[in-house]
Amino acid sequence: MPHSMLRASRAGQQFLVCLSAALAAASLAPAAALGAALPAPPQTFDSSYLAPKGAVLNVVAGGSLQAALDKAQLGDTIVLQAGATFRGPFKLPNKTAGSGWIYVVSSHLSSLPSPGTRVGPANAANMPKIVSPNFNNVLTTVAGSHHFRFVGIEIAPAPATTETYVLVRIGNSDSSPSTLPHHIVFDRCYVHGIPNTNDQRGIEMDGAYVAVVDSYLSAFQEAGADTQALLAYNTTGPLQIRNNYIEAATENVMFGGADSHASTLVPTSIEISGNYFYKSLAMIPSKYPMKSLLEFKAARRVLVTGNTFENNPAKSQDGFALLITPRNQSGTAPWTVTSDIAIVDNRFINVGSGFNVMGRDWPNQSLRTERILIRDNIVGVTALNNADGRAFQFISGGSDYTINHNTIINTALRPAHLLSDLAMVQTTYKINNFVFINNISTPTDWGFFGSTVGEGTAALNTYFSNWTFSRNVIVGKAASAYPAGNFFPADIAAVHFVNYTGGNYALAANSPYKNAGTDGMDVGVDDLP
Repeated sequence: MPHSMLRASRAGQQFLVCLSAALAAASLAPAAALGAALPAPPQTFDSSYLAPKGAVLNVVAGGSLQAALDKAQLGDTIVLQAGATFRGPFKLPNKTAGSGWIYVVSSHLSSLPSPGTRVGPANAANMPKIVSPNFNNVLTTVAGSHHFRFVGIEIAPAPATTETYVLVRIGNSDSSPSTLPHHIVFDRCYVHGIPNTNDQRGIEMDGAYVAVVDSYLSAFQEAGADTQALLAYNTTGPLQIRNNYIEAATENVMFGGADSHASTLVPTSIEISGNYFYKSLAMIPSKYPMKSLLEFKAARRVLVTGNTFENNPAKSQDGFALLITPRNQSGTAPWTVTSDIAIVDNRFINVGSGFNVMGRDWPNQSLRTERILIRDNIVGVTALNNADGRAFQFISGGSDYTINHNTIINTALRPAHLLSDLAMVQTTYKINNFVFINNISTPTDWGFFGSTVGEGTAALNTYFSNWTFSRNVIVGKAASAYPAGNFFPADIAAVHFVNYTGGNYALAANSPYKNAGTDGMDVGVDDLP
């Protein structure tokens, strides 16, 4: 995989704290000054590795991991022999004796990358492997399982397995927060299915204070079914997904997709930072469905930052890389909502279309999508596999959307297939409090387009109330169709990127759009070198 394409995230926890504080401060500003309320920040937690202390339980090849899990007290470390295979399924007990965490680690932990560094398949030789046969989970929890940290472990189906539903299932279809498993971390683990078999899911994160960090998740695919590397639908959170390689055929990561069992169990306080989301182009002609890289069907208070999203074709869906689409999936959860989601400082590479934002479910009832921030993202829209090539799509109403300082590199302009848009809007309900400012878009066929009414001001007046559309650079469009206060260079060369063909989309010193934003910053992503 082309790791050279990875974009470095900002300085980890410090950045997240600063951004969360900034979002919180901004959300307190008067609505009239902002035009749209900003998302409330997620609750964060520290998942840092600390060297374990306490008793050590060694489990060699042929030994019983379950016996060690049952025997261990909080504070103990279970050391599994690297290179050995331990056959499950295994269950994490609810421990009451001792204090601290139970670590489950490789005997070759010192030979694995240090904390904060992502592992990969090449590290598997220094890992023990835990597996389970057909249709069985490798790991499950009981009510209240807590304080387990797996470090340097390979988790996979057993050899010759033809179908696995969920490798690691955290959560037990809980109906109350009081029974949720909590404080469970997967650190520098290699979690994978078997290529060309049916492996639906890697880790179901339906617990509180659950983290997956510095890990590698891949080969989740099934003919005729949706598959995910990571999923949560029934939890209070908080959840953390940090610095992982994440690959799956259908949705790499999804929140929702099944109805939560109580209004208190909509996934909440989610951090997704510094990950590499990837889909293999070899999957396009395969039998496996392909949909999106990241999807929110039920989620609140989310921060998505410093990630790279690469390859998302149209196939089983229409090619949008990131979806915010509330779904009361079976009609039993009218409290379903997608709200307070910040998508900041990410890079999207070779995606069919960019963002699809839906205001409410239909015909099943959901709450309204509110307070969405999409800022400082580079979005490379290519119409992969004959997608429409839309940077944004807004449907079914919603409220308080802020689209600010994004750079859209749309190469989907095709004379024989005139579909690409900066945005497509089609909604029965008006979207209230809409801010679209300081963005750059290279040429598209239809610009900022409203279904049935045309582009620019007509679309804004028809489908939005209390809108602000200002200081955007929209290449190749006619100024007469748009509100005053925007820019319409004739071609890409007139923008003066530092190196457009080389992929450096910062503005050159001679660009007329330097420091031309509403905030005095460069139009487009405002923090590029």
